[in-house]
Amino acid sequence: MTEKMETSLTKLVRCVILDLDGTLLNTDGIVGNVLKVQLSRYGKQWDGREAHKIVGKTPFEAAAAIVEDYQLSCSTIEFVSQISPLFSDQWCNIKAVPGAHRLLKHLKNHGVPTALASNSPRESIEAKISYHDGWKSSFSVIIGGDEVRTGKPSPDMFLEAAERLRMEPSSCLVIEDSLPGVTAGKVAEMQVVAVPSLPKQSHLYAAADEVINSLLDLRLEKWGLPPFEDWVDGTLPLDPWYIGGPVIKGFGRGSKVLGIPTANISMKGYSDLLAEHPSGVYFGWAGLSSRGVFKMVMSIGWNPYFDNKEKTIEPWLLHKFDEDFYGEELRLVIIGYIRSETNFPTLESLIAKIHEDGEIAEKALELPLYSSYKNDPYLRTS
Repeated sequence: MTEKMETSLTKLVRCVILDLDGTLLNTDGIVGNVLKVQLSRYGKQWDGREAHKIVGKTPFEAAAAIVEDYQLSCSTIEFVSQISPLFSDQWCNIKAVPGAHRLLKHLKNHGVPTALASNSPRESIEAKISYHDGWKSSFSVIIGGDEVRTGKPSPDMFLEAAERLRMEPSSCLVIEDSLPGVTAGKVAEMQVVAVPSLPKQSHLYAAADEVINSLLDLRLEKWGLPPFEDWVDGTLPLDPWYIGGPVIKGFGRGSKVLGIPTANISMKGYSDLLAEHPSGVYFGWAGLSSRGVFKMVMSIGWNPYFDNKEKTIEPWLLHKFDEDFYGEELRLVIIGYIRSETNFPTLESLIAKIHEDGEIAEKALELPLYSSYKNDPYLRTS
């Protein structure tokens, strides 16, 4: 069962050029872990606040920024030689961002010429994608930062990709997560979709032709490319993922402010899992240890209207309970996606949208595609 999304055509393109780190691969966690280890050897602490200074940069430029900012007692070349083996050991652990496999498979199946253009060295690119089945064959062209005179934000890499694809730059759609990449795409006179990899940074990407929250939100038909055909009644099926823990007191605004009681769970031990999944509205099934299994819709993110300081998960069990159940074990199976996280001009519009999300989830979970997960053993483990 599929549905057509009503989307106006923005610009007709004929090919796609993709960045790798942060766009297709979730490298931020690996980068953070490596820098924590190496900086600790210098008595320094990486806390991620400088991440925006290295996103999208060449490895040498990123290393130079860190050496300068942390006033390390080594040269940039020495620092690169120290961290390169650490990164190489971690390539096998890098996960694809949600929607990456889906996008590459879709483009390949529809014969859309696709290039990979990254500031990383070619050897590093080959190593990273080798751990993901079918990726290398998905690209007609692969270009590394060591194969052009100047890396992003210079347009050289994208122009070279277009030439190898035998396409005019204006016929190319660039998908990028970093500001240097967006700049490079626009200077090359290409269409650019930005998918910011750092949270709460979308306002910085005004130069892009479109800014989306994640690859799950990409509408290829806006660019004259074949649309995805896997949306079902306003929902996108996902490979299931799981999270659980005792119900805790949240912000106190679910019932009091929104009139929508959410069952919050502690995020302790789930920081990596939370970082893997884009902010947005999801749905699935919820199991309470002593009460049964219920339909569920939930938000992941910072809730722009309330401007959360930390990324959270706020599940809403679509059932009227007569009493609170703080301390009870709650298990969630997340199986579908509805929409990206959005800010709202008024509290009333936010509440209306949450109820609409609930209605979409309520209806979708009756479909065999989703209803079978109600019997997932994870939901009934006490």
